[in-house]
Amino acid sequence: MLKIMAGSASKEYAKKVAESFGTKLVPVKTHRFSDGEFSVSIEETIRGDEVAIVQSTFPPTDNLMELLLLVDAAKRASAKRIIAVIPYFGYARQDRKDQPRVPIGAKLVANLLTAAGIDRVVTMDLHADQIQGFFEVPVDHLYANTLFVPYLQEMDNTNLCIATPDTGGTKRANTYSKILGVDMAICYKQRKVANQIEDMKVIGSVYGKDVIIVDDICDTAGTLTTAAALMKSNGARTVRAMCTHAVMSGPAYERIENSDLDELIVTDTIPIDETKNNGKIKVIETNELFATTLHCLTENRSISDTFLVS
Repeated sequence: MLKIMAGSASKEYAKKVAESFGTKLVPVKTHRFSDGEFSVSIEETIRGDEVAIVQSTFPPTDNLMELLLLVDAAKRASAKRIIAVIPYFGYARQDRKDQPRVPIGAKLVANLLTAAGIDRVVTMDLHADQIQGFFEVPVDHLYANTLFVPYLQEMDNTNLCIATPDTGGTKRANTYSKILGVDMAICYKQRKVANQIEDMKVIGSVYGKDVIIVDDICDTAGTLTTAAALMKSNGARTVRAMCTHAVMSGPAYERIENSDLDELIVTDTIPIDETKNNGKIKVIETNELFATTLHCLTENRSISDTFLVS
């Protein structure tokens, strides 16, 4: 029997996963002290049960800490197996030492989760595939293209062009272009500091095309909006973007609203602030995919059938 619970940051999302799975959330209480410290309490016995704890680890870091506390609580409550369902895995951009004297944050978070007592991880579109190897437990890595590609196939594909906002996303864009049988373009960007683009150029022809920019994360939206403007200046007819994780920090919503983007399609791994959504942002739900994966895990069935492409 699988019991599903959630951290406070992903409670509404976890309710949808639980409903799709065919169960209800295990009640969890969070107690906060006046100094900001907090504690969690699982309000139902889970002794001998399989447990799935749902929490995306987007900022603030309290979300990560709450996940760790829930894992520890489940372990001490004698749960049979603990599955950490992390739709958005934070700190994934810190996946290597790209300069002296910096941490590898993704590996540190993996170590923390493993030490807390997880037995398995289910996540979606890691910023770098190699992060799976940072864990000492099995990782089920789901792909948003399972949902995005059918959405694109409903469109008129005769004029589509898949684009990547940077060279690091070339493999992802190539996957989409091969499946859809359309052309691909690449944006080459240079940065001097994080979140600030120094220069950007487009490689490939987008003239008269309906461009789809694909990426895993939309943070400040600087890259996306700059890429969209570049595509339009190179003759693109329309420009849309597909991003798995809508971090949407800082001026992101304002930039999207004032940009050349005709539409931004994201998933619900991170909740959207609907008060700031002017209608350009469309959300695709992922709860059915995660619920199906959990069914496969509890029944010891392969999850490869849930993958469209990888």
